[in-house]
Amino acid sequence: MQTFTRFYWYLVAAATICCLLLHLVTGSAAAPDADWPATSAAHATAQNSDAFTFVRVQYDSSGGYGESWYHYEGRDWQRWETDYPRGELNLLFRLNQLTSLTVNPQPIVLRLTDPRLCDYPFIFMSDVGWQVLNEAEALALSRFLLRGGFLWIDDFWGDAEWQNLQLNTRKMGSQWNWRPIPPDHEILNSVYPLETCPQIPARIFYESTRQTFDPPSVHRSPSGGFSGVSQVHFMGLFDPSGRLAAVATHNSDIADGWEREGEDHEFFQRFSINSYALTVNILTYAMTH
Repeated sequence: MQTFTRFYWYLVAAATICCLLLHLVTGSAAAPDADWPATSAAHATAQNSDAFTFVRVQYDSSGGYGESWYHYEGRDWQRWETDYPRGELNLLFRLNQLTSLTVNPQPIVLRLTDPRLCDYPFIFMSDVGWQVLNEAEALALSRFLLRGGFLWIDDFWGDAEWQNLQLNTRKMGSQWNWRPIPPDHEILNSVYPLETCPQIPARIFYESTRQTFDPPSVHRSPSGGFSGVSQVHFMGLFDPSGRLAAVATHNSDIADGWEREGEDHEFFQRFSINSYALTVNILTYAMTH
């Protein structure tokens, strides 16, 4: 298990990352190019071991169509790959374009039991409402967090999906319990001052409802109705020493703010800017603690 000291550069680069939202707000940043990973000077056939690598966790889900998988944009999606890879590619493009951070332009996908997991300090899970963790995966995740790793869980909505996360968390051991992250916590102000976690709806639902939250009917039942999805819960897992080891953005789809940023100007202005602000705060905090 590595101690992640290779990412000390985040301490140096934190100040330079502040230009990100300035460019986004003023519109001076070009939209991500779909060919960026192939054409960027930062791209190489082998990943740079000293650069930030975005790691998405692949996992299994229960159920059938509409539960463990769904059909959208002409293809079938497993729950673990929601917003993948366009969300990550846009995020990594922005970090490369607007900051001095060294980033690998291609995200990678690992399972929790992959021995390479501990080579990376940051991992990401999406759409975990039907997720199933076995004992080996739960143990591997607990070990990863106790050794200094950081986890972000995004894009799950309503009561049943939250209860499913708690069920999987209990498999990690009694020392792990989710609790609200207070508004004065450093993670909300590590680069950009935010009063709370922003609520980002999936763009397809915002277009049809004009609401900032997803319709409860599209999420696992019982969702709790509109009251179950309309309030953001910014939750944290703290290790025995008190270190914030994981965050959950419940009732928000932060990654859709990356993925769909170039598809609609209103969505970009209203949601993507805040999505990037929180993301920069989380990444900076994760890599410096």
